[in-house]
Amino acid sequence: MSNTIHHFSYGEDHLTAGIAIKIALGEIKGLISEASRKKIKKSRQVVENIVEKGHPVYGINTGFGPLCTTKISKEETNILQSNILQSHSVGVGEPIDTEIAKLMMILKIQSLSKAYSGIAEETLDRILWHIDNDAIPIVPCQGSVGASGDLAPLSHLFLPLIGLGKVVYQGKIITTAELFKNTGLSPIDLGPKEGLALINGTQFIAAHAVQVVAKLHSCLSQADIIGAMMIEGLQGSVKPFFNELHQLRPYKGNIHVASRIKSLLQDSEIMEDHIDCDRVQDPYSLRCMPQVHGASRNAWLHLKELLEIELNSVTDNPIIINEELTISGGSFHGQPLAMAIDYACLAASELGNISDRRIYLALEGNSPGVPKLLMEDTGINSGYMILQYTTAALASENKGLCFPSSADSIPTSLGQEDHVSMGSIGGRKALRVIDNLEKILAIELLTAAQAFEFRKPLKSGVILNEIHKKIREVVPFANKDRVFANDIEKGIRIIKDKTIIIVANQIAIKEQVSLETKFSSELETY
Repeated sequence: MSNTIHHFSYGEDHLTAGIAIKIALGEIKGLISEASRKKIKKSRQVVENIVEKGHPVYGINTGFGPLCTTKISKEETNILQSNILQSHSVGVGEPIDTEIAKLMMILKIQSLSKAYSGIAEETLDRILWHIDNDAIPIVPCQGSVGASGDLAPLSHLFLPLIGLGKVVYQGKIITTAELFKNTGLSPIDLGPKEGLALINGTQFIAAHAVQVVAKLHSCLSQADIIGAMMIEGLQGSVKPFFNELHQLRPYKGNIHVASRIKSLLQDSEIMEDHIDCDRVQDPYSLRCMPQVHGASRNAWLHLKELLEIELNSVTDNPIIINEELTISGGSFHGQPLAMAIDYACLAASELGNISDRRIYLALEGNSPGVPKLLMEDTGINSGYMILQYTTAALASENKGLCFPSSADSIPTSLGQEDHVSMGSIGGRKALRVIDNLEKILAIELLTAAQAFEFRKPLKSGVILNEIHKKIREVVPFANKDRVFANDIEKGIRIIKDKTIIIVANQIAIKEQVSLETKFSSELETY
């Protein structure tokens, strides 16, 4: 995922999705260096000087949005910051996952520590306390249009700074008042510009994108492995994965997938057994995995590259360059990520779509030695027939979720914010599609393992053999009907735990089998 590091310096070090997740899991300690603190103090002093001089600067001593021409007195600037957190806390719906909320705080500190926002050092230290002590604010999932920052969710995220809202702390949901009573903390008195700096930004969208990058990466890797096992089970051809073919159409994702699958099929007795058969072509769901899985990998790579730019950017407004130059621009607009998230959402859906087709193919009984419905005694038994109903339902649901959220825009803020990205909706939707994809891949894993069984006593290559053994430790071969929902739940856990990736990597290292290509640094890390 990333090179092993133990500390991360906010505002100075380069943040990636993988590092952000490790900070959220407590595997890496995030801190603010003395060098960053000096720059943060300097930026804060600029804001205080602007307030002292009284010259109107948007967001510092004026109102917000359509109230940008309303002058705010020096005495009222602090009240304004508290009011903005309260008035903008209008989110609805179920709370987002606590890991996403924690990621939002991590990403916000990274942006604010760049020292272009005029935030106070004490405010950042309080956010750090929440991260380090796992006191994670409750943030409703709906209410952001992804344009003037993720205003509503970020407002909820930082209500605890001023003593309001709720948090998840030590496994319970409690009010911030209770948190303060338990810890001895007290509310922060936000100064000029701080409230706006906290709620302007794309951290809701970006935190969802971090999880999209991580979860889709796992699905992509597992789809290749499961697809290779299905090729073995159905005795597909290895030729479509030859490098000689893909160098003639050298998309990074295609080459990567083809190389991985060919490595997985290496030294396979099953492949050797039908090398001279008269089947000329396999159906597309087998033959075109490099093209389809590869296209999804290219989409993932695009999102990963844009997300890294976002994670290391300043998405506040206004931007404090110096006392003479503050810029009210549009760096909070979520469009750059919103479009890429929609692309990744489609990429995830397509992985599930082709996976469902392979499942259907496995049930047809057209591969020599593999019975119809993957069970020899059918009639009294339905075999694996109905599992494909589930994948069909999930694949169809995903298709319905693929309409790009970024294609829509509804004006807000009395027309001041007349184009919005809806990237927050796209991020939530992409994770729903990936959740469905994990279920589809789990079912393909079960069907591929069942088909694979009928090739015995022939063996595959060492990696697929060991993966199959691992699956059988959890889900036994089915020679008659049973409650397959139990098998599916076990399969989903295998997918979520990345079990087959772990086994593949362990065996690849042990046997010195290469599962990488020259593009592995881009396509295997995040």
